[in-house]
Amino acid sequence: MAPLQTPLCSEINIEHPVVQAPVGSVSTPALAAAVADAGGLGMLAMSWREADSIRDAYTAAAAATDGVVGVNVVLDESTGVLSPSACLDACLDAGASVVSFSFGDAEQYIDRVHAAGGTAMVTVGSAAEARIAVDAGADVVVAQGREAGGHVQSDVTTMALLPRVADTVEVPVVAAGGLGDGRGLAAALTLGADGGWFGTRFVATEESGAHETYRQRIVDAPETATRFTDLFDRGWPDQPHRVLETDEVRQQAEHDSDELDDASDPEQIAQTPDCEPISRFADMPPLAGMTGDVEALPHYAGQSAGLTQDVRPAGEVVARLVSDARAALADASATAE
Repeated sequence: MAPLQTPLCSEINIEHPVVQAPVGSVSTPALAAAVADAGGLGMLAMSWREADSIRDAYTAAAAATDGVVGVNVVLDESTGVLSPSACLDACLDAGASVVSFSFGDAEQYIDRVHAAGGTAMVTVGSAAEARIAVDAGADVVVAQGREAGGHVQSDVTTMALLPRVADTVEVPVVAAGGLGDGRGLAAALTLGADGGWFGTRFVATEESGAHETYRQRIVDAPETATRFTDLFDRGWPDQPHRVLETDEVRQQAEHDSDELDDASDPEQIAQTPDCEPISRFADMPPLAGMTGDVEALPHYAGQSAGLTQDVRPAGEVVARLVSDARAALADASATAE
């Protein structure tokens, strides 16, 4: 498959402008490696890991591919296992050459990435934030629209946000939120992006760490199936997120918010494969090997969920995104003529 090259590809040495979003524990080393092997940027979420686990995860992914694997560091200190600074240290120590920052001010961290010879990406929710990030040294900005799944840091839709950001900065821009297929990638490129950030689509892949029921719910979901909420905030207080509207979400929507806040000792509803308990309203998504009421856990997904028709290998997803984007761009060019 011939490369689909943009300035993003040149900046981080990838073949195609496809970025696999770091969707928490769903982003396994196998998933990141498969995306990287197919010519995209594979990503690992590192903020919920201990230092040794960060190094092990990155080493496992990097050893499985000749492509590029990046890492994400959440800067909101109210969540995560390590401080953002310690998390970044572990990532750089492991050899990460692409570091993505989100949910906070990245200025004090970007120079450390550059000193290690790496590339710094910063997620933004407005044109003003994009300018601040670039002034701080960001090499790439990720414009995240409100349609995105998981934790969201923007109040603006991707179609409105993306061209504003692209007009504001001169570094490569990656579009995030609402992209689910090659047509979405083509649309983002047309609006000024240099790449697309795909989370929900990569949850429904063979290599993801998602529980089977979680992957299947995404496949079955229409575009109307998500809810923007702050329900699952045990672990990351007051941070809004987009999830599938499961029975749990519908039932809790009927309760008064004060009643939910008063639940100081929440019910234990599921267990990790290591038998660690998971409480109701925890921010942990359903992962492979979990037992218990996994349906009551947050099924993070964006409004692009309706575009996911099946579970397939991540490498095939990358190839399909690229081929469909090429076709969409060609059709648009032909129509313009």
